[in-house]
Amino acid sequence: MDTRKLLEKLDSPLVSQYLFHPRSQYSSPIPPTGQDMTIPANDGILLGARMYLADKESHNILFFHGNGEIAADYDDIGPMYTAIGISFLVMDYRGYGASQGSPSVSSMLVDAQTIFDHVWSWLKREGRTKSLWIMGRSLGSASALEIAASRQPEISGLIIESGFARVVPLLRTIGVNTLSMGLTNELDPVGNLDKMAVCNKPTLVIHAEHDHIIPLSHGEDLHRICPAQSKQFFMAPGANHNDIMFRAGKKYFSVIRSFLDENSAIGK
Repeated sequence: MDTRKLLEKLDSPLVSQYLFHPRSQYSSPIPPTGQDMTIPANDGILLGARMYLADKESHNILFFHGNGEIAADYDDIGPMYTAIGISFLVMDYRGYGASQGSPSVSSMLVDAQTIFDHVWSWLKREGRTKSLWIMGRSLGSASALEIAASRQPEISGLIIESGFARVVPLLRTIGVNTLSMGLTNELDPVGNLDKMAVCNKPTLVIHAEHDHIIPLSHGEDLHRICPAQSKQFFMAPGANHNDIMFRAGKKYFSVIRSFLDENSAIGK
């Protein structure tokens, strides 16, 4: 069965009701470093984003958040990035935050490319060209790896936090009967592991020691298969899926900033 037909299976309501938990934008003042962006998708749907901007000489991270999150959830976290010289650009999937439409796996992967093109062009127009890193957390690892596998000449590198190596074990964990749908580890329509296997840009993998949703072994597999000459694995001791930043504290940001500083020249 080809990838398109397998993706159609993932786009079914039976899967989407478990895989996606969209939330609408709530009313919140934009932080002083923040700026909202609207990105038109190929089919006319408007996608929302919130950017937390450091100065023009800063690193840039294009970030795809986890499930159940929206860009505005990062209003307290974005300024932590700008404080250490990183512009943090947070994207919303369809149906999440300020984005229109309804989420699906297919649209998430297609939209990742559209978002990248729009953001890359905007950064160049604004003179923000020091570096561009792609980062995905949890569900967002699929969007990040979709870009990292296909747009390597344009990016400096990749950061994966709490990412999944294979989609079928994740679907089983959240309650999807994958056997009845004909989905197996050998037939993985998302292909995170395969995409990581062709990513030669500097790569940082972050994972929680006690992740109960996406076990540590997923992060280890992604790191192991990555062919990049410069790669790093950071396990957050004592952390679970949703508290890595809290558990790691300042170490979380120092690991990211150090990796960017050490590898931005390599990634160009």
